[in-house]
Order: sequence, then C-alpha cells, then structure tokens
Amino acid sequence: MAKITFLGAGSTVFAKNILGDCLLSPALRDSEFALFDIDLQRLKESEQMLNAINANTGNHGKIVAYTDRKEALRGADYVINAVQIGGYEPCTVIDFEVPKKYGLRQTIGDTIGIGGIFRALRTIPVMFDFARDMEEVCPDAWFLNYTNPMAMITGAMLRYTGIKTVGLCHSVQVCASHLLHHLGMPTDRIKWQIAGINHMAWLLEISRDGVDLYPEIKRRAAEKQKQGKHHDMVRFEIMRRFGYYVTESSEHNAEYMPYFIKSKYPELIEELNIPLDEYPRRCVAQIKGWEKLREHLVNNKDLSHERTYEYGSYIMEAMETNQPYKIHGNVINNGMITNLPDNACVEVPCLVDANGISPCYVGELPPQLAALNLTNINVHLLTIEAAVTLKKEHIYHAAMLDPHTSSELSLDEIVQLCDDLIEAHGDWLPKFK
Repeated sequence: MAKITFLGAGSTVFAKNILGDCLLSPALRDSEFALFDIDLQRLKESEQMLNAINANTGNHGKIVAYTDRKEALRGADYVINAVQIGGYEPCTVIDFEVPKKYGLRQTIGDTIGIGGIFRALRTIPVMFDFARDMEEVCPDAWFLNYTNPMAMITGAMLRYTGIKTVGLCHSVQVCASHLLHHLGMPTDRIKWQIAGINHMAWLLEISRDGVDLYPEIKRRAAEKQKQGKHHDMVRFEIMRRFGYYVTESSEHNAEYMPYFIKSKYPELIEELNIPLDEYPRRCVAQIKGWEKLREHLVNNKDLSHERTYEYGSYIMEAMETNQPYKIHGNVINNGMITNLPDNACVEVPCLVDANGISPCYVGELPPQLAALNLTNINVHLLTIEAAVTLKKEHIYHAAMLDPHTSSELSLDEIVQLCDDLIEAHGDWLPKFK
C-alpha cells in the first residue's frame, strides 16, 4: 500500500481532482492519503470531501488529515505539492498593486514577470523546508510539483535538493485538442509533438493520418482574427509572427513577451482582448463562489468523481504497476533540448514506469522559439540564484532581464520597484543582503 501525501490539501477542488483520480485507480485506491494544510478549516473540508468519494467508490483508501507536516510526510511514497505561499491576500495583491504604481500592468503574474519573480522568492524557501523534511522522513519519495512558478520551483528543487522532483502542468495535454476545437477542426487521429519550457512550450508538429495540419490551422486562425474578439488572440498573433502555437493561454503569454502590454500602445489591450488583472479577478470570484461550491463538495454524502486528465494519478499508477505511461514533465534539461541551457528547467516528453521518470531527447528547437524561451529562462535562473544566495542584486538582475518589465520601466525604476516589493512583502520573504 502506497502513502500519498498532499501538501496544500485545503485546495479542495484540486485535491478532489488528483486524489479522487487515485481513488478510482485499482493500483492506488488502497493507499493512505495523507492530507496537510496550514488552514485547518479547509483541511477538514477536504478530508470530509475525500471521505465521501472514498465511501462511494468502495471505501478502499485511508484518508488521514495531519496537523504536523513532518508526520504527514513520514514514510510517503509520493508527495503532491499544491501550496500557494502568501495567498491572494496579502501577497498576490502586493504582486499586482505595487507594480501598478510604476505603470507596470500584469494579467496573471505567477510565472515570470515581476509577480512571478516575487512569488518564486517567497515560495522556494518553503520548498527547501519541505525538502529537508522529506530527506529526513521519506528520502525516496517522488515530489510531484503543481505550484507556480513551475520552472523556477521545480528547477530549484532539482538543482539544490536531493529530492526526486517533476513539475506538472495541464496546459500541454489539452493544447492540441483545444486549438483544433477552437478552429472547428476534428480532433480524432491526431499526432503532435510539444517541447519548450513551462507555459511557453511549442506545438512543434501536428498531423492527422500523416498530413500536416499546420497550414490549415494557420489559415483558419488568420480568418478567426478578422472575425472579432476571441479568447486566443495573443497566441494566434504569436503563431503568425513566430510560426508555431504556444501551449499556455493568451492571458499568460501576453505578459511573457515585450510586445503586447505596452503603455505606448494602449490600443493593443483592446485589439488583442488582453485581460489585465485577470488573476486577482479570478481569485475574488473563487473566494466568493466557495460558499456555494462547499455545499456541493463538502456537505454532499453522495459526491462522485470522474477521472480527470491531470497527470498525477497516471504517474503514480505507472510507477506502481511498471506499465509505461507518457507525460510532458518539467525537468532539468541536461541536453534534452540542445539549444537551451543544460541547467534550465524544460518541459519535454517523459516516459514513466517503475524506474521513475525518464526525459526524452528532443534536439534543437527552431531558433526563434529557443530565443523566446531563453528570454524567460534568464529570469528563471537569476531568480533561483537570488533565492539560493539571498543576494538582492540577483533580484534586480532577474527583473532587469524580464521581457515585460524591462520593456516598460527604466533600470532605476526596476530597482526601486524591487525594493518596494521587498519591503511590502515583509516577513513573507527571507532577508536579502
């Protein structure tokens, strides 16, 4: 019987998706599901929800809520990480409101950009705390990271701890089908290849029965752009200019590049349907909607679950049964993509079985795509350097090299903004020198 520990189990919807999936897997359903969260009310609600699913799926599993993190981790075979350090309030609010004083606007702020940098700086120290606990009580466990900024956190864990780690995001497995559906094209019998970095991986090939679908995709995308606003205008513009479709959404990619959110060209926000302050809006709506959702998820003895497309349960299932399964995981490059740095965290195809997670060789990306990835990798690597060395200068360097921040602010403004954010975060950050 495996022990599966969920850190951040108060994320009730996500806990339902990942652990509910496990309860539907014959290879995993007899496991102990160890829940941990610092919010004891949300922890209790997730425990109650999972007990209902467990009861309605044969009562095979053992659901245990822990208030001691180390005990939740003790003896674990798998650790799922879904924490958000600092929450919506105060930290996400700080990430958005302080930059606004400088005229720097964001959409999501959780991957790179000034918001992503500071989310990483307050999260990586906690990840290292998790790693120290795991090295003591479950050194052989796999750490399945779902927390953003994905590349920075996963890269830091893989480079600076002894914990076996993979970063998981669901933007890859739905990329091709969502694109085709949006363009009114059938999704059956398709083959595709994706590689790059998290939230900026590239649909390198897509075909049906050996026929390249990209020419028709580009033709329909160009028509779609002329027909009026839709949710994917930024990604279609990126595809038009750079030749390939990118995995993560338009609202994300609008702030990963220097071309779209520009004070000099405010009309682009309207033309490309860019939702500024989108993540805070989602947070407020989620908090407001939780009371209604709680009734369905927590106080529902008849609660059922259908297995989702999240990778987590399939990875654990493959490791337990030695039945191979293919995923796209975030791993250290080590030559998998030959024109990206070896120490970068990349998102590539991986084979999963009882041996663990084996990344697959990709080779060279088209040079323009590698160049775009590098602009984000620079920020990843320097933010990790700041988190590890606690040198404030590397926070400045990361922000100075961030594509969106550097396109809008002067060097002096960037330094002052970083100082203001450090002060506003207070004890949520370590002390930098």
